[in-house]
Amino acid sequence: MKTLLPLYTGLLLASMLSPAALAQTPTSDGYALDKVVQVSRHGVRPPTKSNEKLLTAVTQRQWPTWLVPFGNLTGHGYTGAVELGRYRGEVLRTAGLIPKGCPDASQLLVHASPLQRTKATAQALLDGMFPGCGLQPTYVSGDQDALFQANEMPFAALDPVKAKADILKALGGSVEAAQARYKPFEEKLREIACLPAADCPYGKQAWTLEQNAKGRFAIKGLSAGANMGEVFRLEYSQGLPVDKVAFGNGRTAAEVSSLMVLTKAKYDYLNDIPYIASRGASELMNQISLQLKQDTPLAPKDAQSIPPDVPLMLLVAHDTNISYLRTMLGFGWKQGDYIENNIPPVGTLQFERYKEVKTGEYFLRIAFEAQSMDQIRNLTQLTAGQKPLKTDFNSAKDCRNTSVGLLCPLKGAMATVDQNIDPTALTPYSFE
Repeated sequence: MKTLLPLYTGLLLASMLSPAALAQTPTSDGYALDKVVQVSRHGVRPPTKSNEKLLTAVTQRQWPTWLVPFGNLTGHGYTGAVELGRYRGEVLRTAGLIPKGCPDASQLLVHASPLQRTKATAQALLDGMFPGCGLQPTYVSGDQDALFQANEMPFAALDPVKAKADILKALGGSVEAAQARYKPFEEKLREIACLPAADCPYGKQAWTLEQNAKGRFAIKGLSAGANMGEVFRLEYSQGLPVDKVAFGNGRTAAEVSSLMVLTKAKYDYLNDIPYIASRGASELMNQISLQLKQDTPLAPKDAQSIPPDVPLMLLVAHDTNISYLRTMLGFGWKQGDYIENNIPPVGTLQFERYKEVKTGEYFLRIAFEAQSMDQIRNLTQLTAGQKPLKTDFNSAKDCRNTSVGLLCPLKGAMATVDQNIDPTALTPYSFE
């Protein structure tokens, strides 16, 4: 494990409240929130450099110019993440989980994937949640963290034969058959992205299944259309004039989502494969599990690599990470105008542990929360009357509808969390 940056510079001196002073506020029906783990995607960004190069090549036309380097968080993306952080801070503060002032290092852990867009998003969420406190996220040096880039690291390497077989099964038997099914969507994107007089190569390439040098699989030919749909969504979310979004064909959130069919296909066939997801996110899911079990009868007595025991752990990651976690859980959602199982900028998989006051029993709420596409585009202030989208997951038997959402008995819910953790895809890990 590489050395982490210091958690917060001068944080203890700046602290205004000790952990002992925090008082959990039970709900009207008797549940107190006592631990939260959030895994968030980064905020709005331009295309990555490789995606921009690919899209320019296959469409032979100029794409919109962005004001930040390829792949970096935009100013609009930062502002949207600050707003979501502010809203979540209010919710957690009302529940008594985090202090009204600045927390100390024993009250939260905010750790980001080591790319600019994830580090900057973590900073934005902190700035929104704890304004004026000067808190900073932690992250590893270098460009790989076992929590977030496990799918590119040797300890979680795929068996290429098994992975390929599972992908082909998901495709319906062959890449060629899958491409034939999606041909109408390729043709639609070709009409949108290619100039009429140009000899545009998009849509003419046969799909082929390939494995790159880092061990990840891709479907060449599908990648361009998948990236195109994601870029159109990012253009809309960024607030580009509607005549610029999808070359004038993405004037509403619903229109943009209709152009993301191939984006979903890419996830269906490459990310949402149980074996691939388990190899790629067991390390991350294991840290989530260990955090949620602390201070309960489920806490392992001899576990290694246990994270710091904090009320709030916020991990800022990528859509790939969250799609793997979603697949491992068996959790699906359809929110607002988004396509099924979509993971928007700053979309967050949340694990909220509650304690029933009268019995002392623990419960878990697992949910996915995201701003709507228009909330991100318009930088809408989030309030009780203008909430983000949120979908609960029925993770165990005997779940209860409560004032705070669907609460499931912790033991059963943790069995769901743990069910697809692959012990052979774990490595020693430390946040310190």
